[in-house]
Amino acid sequence: MKLISVLVIDDSALMRNLLSDIINSDPRMEVVGTAEDPYEARAQIKLLNPDVLTLDLEMPKMNGITFLRNLMRLRPMPVVIVSILTEKGATATLESMELGALDYVAKSILHEHHGIDKFSKIVLEKLHIASSANVNVLAQSSFLNRVNEDKKQLTIASNLGTLKSGSLIAIGASTGGIEALNQLLSVMPVDGPPVIIVQHIPPSFSTSLALRLNDVSAITVVEAKDGCEILPGHAYLAPGNFHLTVHRRGHNYICRVLSTEKVNRHRPSVDVLFNSIVNEVGSLAVGVILTGMGADGSKGLLAMRKAGCQTIGQDQASCVVYGMPKAAKEIGAVTFELPLSKIPIKMLSLCQSPKPPSRV
Repeated sequence: MKLISVLVIDDSALMRNLLSDIINSDPRMEVVGTAEDPYEARAQIKLLNPDVLTLDLEMPKMNGITFLRNLMRLRPMPVVIVSILTEKGATATLESMELGALDYVAKSILHEHHGIDKFSKIVLEKLHIASSANVNVLAQSSFLNRVNEDKKQLTIASNLGTLKSGSLIAIGASTGGIEALNQLLSVMPVDGPPVIIVQHIPPSFSTSLALRLNDVSAITVVEAKDGCEILPGHAYLAPGNFHLTVHRRGHNYICRVLSTEKVNRHRPSVDVLFNSIVNEVGSLAVGVILTGMGADGSKGLLAMRKAGCQTIGQDQASCVVYGMPKAAKEIGAVTFELPLSKIPIKMLSLCQSPKPPSRV
């Protein structure tokens, strides 16, 4: 069996050695080289042709963002960010996701109780997932070239019909989901249905992610607050480390933010959101499950479909990781399986009554 080859890029010799020891301890992987800056990394990539990179964002000579932008333009490949995820670092890491990085690991985990064990487990899991990911869908060229297509889809979305009273869209995503959400929300019309989102994300990321999604969207995107009213033309992102649920209050809906036990190893969990939709919204909702590893959301999406909701799963060709949508499809939870580019118009059309034909 061919081992997954990894190139470690970090300006700290201590971190390069630690990552090398962790990766080489896994019988599925091997470190084929290390680099202390992007220039050395570029030469190593040409020489060694690794399957996956680990990349620090703060390095001398050239920062990780610039290196990643060049890499994804010239030679797209799986990259896992291993960096300091402070508030400032979170913004940089989100930018790296938009450029094509697959995932991220916080170095701060090393300072937690049993930190080495936690850090090692996360690094190995994310590198293994990254090695089989469809990295081409996150290449920088596709990110830049879709601007005109987004404008065209936004025009179509704005002319679909009248919003059904009480309808909303619930979305779940994980690995690759940040860029997928970027694409979906950028074509949502300002008078569209409310959108409730669970993206698997650490606590330091959710505020920054909501701000970045808001910047690219015509709708208002916010981090959900407990008790806030759910309004059309708005999207609500689950805070990191909290479950997000929807509750009916009179004729309206509100967000509830909960710090209960993890579900499917996640908090926020997609299943928790989808199950609350079944109980509080019923058949007026549309459920969408996007790219991601594992099966979180599949059972909740099935419950939504059984409750009369229309459900959408992202197809394999457009997924970075065809895990969550695949699990949902296999248990019969998906009504429509579509490429990411087709999902916005479909989910909007399912929430709207067609416009009556114009009179001549």
